[in-house]
This record gives sequence, structure tokens and C-alpha cells, in this order.
Amino acid sequence: MNLRDLRYLVALAEHRHFGRAAEACFVSQPTLSMQVKKLEEELDVALVERSPRRVLLTEAGHAIAERARAVLREVDEIRELARRRHDPEAGTVRLGLFPTIGPYLLPHVVPAIRVRFPRLELLLVEEKTERILRMLHDGKLDAGVLALPLHDPQLHCEFLFEEPFLLAVPPDHRLAKRQALRLDDLEDESLLLLEEGHCLRDQALDVCRLAGANEKEGFRATSLETLRQMVAAHVGVTLMPTLSVQPPVARSDALALLPFRDHAPSRRIAMVWRKRSAMAGFLEKLAATLKALPPALLDARKAASPGPAAPRRARRPPAGRKRR
Repeated sequence: MNLRDLRYLVALAEHRHFGRAAEACFVSQPTLSMQVKKLEEELDVALVERSPRRVLLTEAGHAIAERARAVLREVDEIRELARRRHDPEAGTVRLGLFPTIGPYLLPHVVPAIRVRFPRLELLLVEEKTERILRMLHDGKLDAGVLALPLHDPQLHCEFLFEEPFLLAVPPDHRLAKRQALRLDDLEDESLLLLEEGHCLRDQALDVCRLAGANEKEGFRATSLETLRQMVAAHVGVTLMPTLSVQPPVARSDALALLPFRDHAPSRRIAMVWRKRSAMAGFLEKLAATLKALPPALLDARKAASPGPAAPRRARRPPAGRKRR
């Protein structure tokens, strides 16, 4: 048994196809197939059920592939630990972010990261929360930026900031001219929400339950940008995280953005990594850079934009007085 053959087995478990697994391992398909066969002979157990169209792992194959993932993850940690002894602030960090935070947070933090860690290569992966957690456990990511709470004893959570929500409505909506909202102002409103799998959907549903609002039936968006366009098209109203309406995101006159007063709904954002990570010391420094956002970026009242006021009518001069 060697690490190379374990990598082949793990790739086969992930891709369920000899050709795609071989491509991922940068070897030919016959080479990968032969090495997996040798591994089966050495262990004296069938790992793979071969068929013309797809590959299935046996029960033993699944169990051994899972152990192999853990072994390979530990090997990568050993290499990373040794490398960071030479230069702790260099190398590569693979950071996962969920879609409703990544495009809006990164413009504000990447320049600071480049200044603080000039020798660092930051590889960014945008995925839904569940996928990021799985990639963290598999060693495919070094850290993730996720919304709390997370209940995982194997992960360290470093709180970054709390991000308030605003309500986005069309300019002619009944609430559009309000300076600020109470949560119960949303009672009986139908909110546009994201599809299943987005943590923002779960957060918005929590707000709906508290406010007595509900989800607009028959519609689920795939992105915040879709939600933004649907509100502009008078399809409904939605909740927007504060960072998603800050520059460089362009303002739109087709939306009114309203903050909440007192106990505003919000989400808590954290950076997470494996507790046993060899990079833990460095990741704490990286988290400190992400945490150092200007407070104004998270000020929902400053980010708000009430709907346009009705145009003023020109005043007529008093009768008998000539205009100059």
C-alpha cells in the first residue's frame, strides 16, 4: 500500500468513473485501473464493482476510501506544517465562501490581505455552506467564511462581524417612504427567498417566523442578483444583507432599501477551520484581517436608500407680482 494508490482510490470514490478519476490524478486510465486492482489484491478484498457505464464502490471500498481520505489529509497537514516552519505567511490558502457573502465581502478585504500578506496565494472557492463544510473535512479547503451558528466539534469558529439586513421594496410599495421599520411591519408580507441550500434562505425564514410574514409561493431565486431584479420588477419584497448593497454594487432607483430599528435582523459571520489544522496560527492572523472592516460598511442606516420622493410642483408667484 502507498499514498499514490490511496489517492487513486479516493479519486475513484469521488468521480465514480475510471476515466474522470484518472484525469483528476493526471495518469492514464489503464494505470489507475491497474493500481486499484493491485490494491485489491494486496488487501484481498473487492473495493470496486465494475460495470460498462459506471463504477460502484463495495461496502469495504467505501470504508477504506473514507480512511484513505483521513490518511491523505494528515499527510497534507504534515507537509504544510513543515513548510510553514520556513515561511508562515507564504504559500497557498484555499478559502471557501458562500455565494451571498463572497462577491460583496471580497472587494473590501482582498486589497488589505495583499498588503498584509504579499507572499500569500489566496485561492477562493464559492460554494453553498454544506459543500464548504464537506470540503473542509476532506482537506480540500483550509478555511471557510460561513454564517453562524455551526455545530461541529471538529471546527474552530472565529467570529468576524454581524451583518444587518435591510428590506428591499419597489419605490411605490406601502413601506417605501419609511425611514426605518419595525419587525412587525412585515406582518402578512410575502417575501421572495432563495432556493434550498442557501443559508440566507434559512435566515430569512427565521425573520418571517418572527415577523408573521411568509414566503412568496411559486418563486425561488438562485442568487441575490435575481432577488434584486425581481423586486425591481415589482414581483415582491426581500431581505438584503448590508454588504450586498454597498459600493462597488451599483445603486438602483428601482429599489428602496429600508433599515430596521432596534433588534434589527442580522446574520453573524465567522471564519472556520479544522481545529487540528497545521495552519491554525496563520489562519488566526488572516481572520483578523477579514475582521477589520470599516464600521460604516456594516451600518444599515447609512446603506439605506428610501424611495424617491414625489417631485415638487413649482410655486406660483402671488397674484399681481411680476416675475423677475
